[in-house]
Amino acid sequence: MSEVLEFAEDLARRAGVLIAQARADRALDLSYKEGTELLTSADLQADQLIRSEIEKTFPDHYILSEESSPHLTDSAQLRGPLWVIDPIDGTVNYAYNQQQVAVSIAFAEGGQVQVGVVHCPFVGETFTARRDAGAWLNDHAIRTSECSELSRALIGTGFPYAAEGRVALVDRLRRVLGHCRDIRRVGSAAIDLCWVAMGRLDGFYEALKPWDLAAAALIAREAGARVGHLQPVEGELPEELYGRDLVAAAPGIYEQLVALLR
Repeated sequence: MSEVLEFAEDLARRAGVLIAQARADRALDLSYKEGTELLTSADLQADQLIRSEIEKTFPDHYILSEESSPHLTDSAQLRGPLWVIDPIDGTVNYAYNQQQVAVSIAFAEGGQVQVGVVHCPFVGETFTARRDAGAWLNDHAIRTSECSELSRALIGTGFPYAAEGRVALVDRLRRVLGHCRDIRRVGSAAIDLCWVAMGRLDGFYEALKPWDLAAAALIAREAGARVGHLQPVEGELPEELYGRDLVAAAPGIYEQLVALLR
């Protein structure tokens, strides 16, 4: 797995160079998926780069990608060997020239994520983890915060693209705001989870897709965070790729946050 991690990290950095150059050159075409979700030409170019290198190096592996293969549902394929890719997590940030943008690449086998890389090209940060081997930021080991009181916790969250989907989340957001230090809305779930891993956030909750969380949730777990769900896992997705009602937090506040959200 160390060689797989090296491959994934190199690939994420190369994709990071591509998307940074595309934005610097102002060479972005914008479109929308399902009428609401922003998509840029750089998303597609980075996806093609990552996919082509994986197919060339690991021709027998499967790929679950937000842009080119989001509907992979076969249980045998989902239980891998499987690559889970988000070529640009934080596309709206990317299109608006903001910095919180990440390339996320994970490798899973047997339904368990073995390797995760989240590369943030605009701030020069690369988060990595290998199962049972710890988590790292730019080659320095990271650990989650030691926060033990929800009232002193900084909590991250996010919202769906469709406006009507946000309305139901307002009551939950109000409840959390009333019981924690404050809320942060970064705009990239992969970065949120990595920030939990290294203590920039004490906790995080959101409904996610597999490519949003696969790499970053491993990084958070390997850094000591607790990662779980508010409800039982349903369907064919392995638990470590299941994003509905995901919660990640420092161990000292995890149960408090889950109880509040429920």
